[in-house]
Amino acid sequence: MSQEIDVDLTHDERAILRWGLRDWGGPASASEDLVRVMGFESIADLFREGQRIAELIWTGQPLTARDWTRALVATEFVWASEVYGAGLDSIYTFGYSDAEAVAFLRSAQRKLRHAGAIRRSSII
Repeated sequence: MSQEIDVDLTHDERAILRWGLRDWGGPASASEDLVRVMGFESIADLFREGQRIAELIWTGQPLTARDWTRALVATEFVWASEVYGAGLDSIYTFGYSDAEAVAFLRSAQRKLRHAGAIRRSSII
């Protein structure tokens, strides 16, 4: 079993990662190819595993590097992409301004990188 990594995230950092996993299926629409790039086996796996990972993040539980990476990539796509993600609609689905959201996301990225909780290009 892979080692779990605890990352000290703020409420807002947890919120954006949780939202990034749970917002798929609204304005955000993933393809089977895209979810595989994000590290999921299928769209159904994104929904199933995304819910599990989102709940662990929200409750402050440690995750494997694989799960932290999947959460971060899913959030990056759903927040920023107008083609696949919520894009410009993210202000309505996430509820924070772009300036606030990018600050939360960048802060989470730094903490995850510093903790060794993400794997670069490991799922592509």
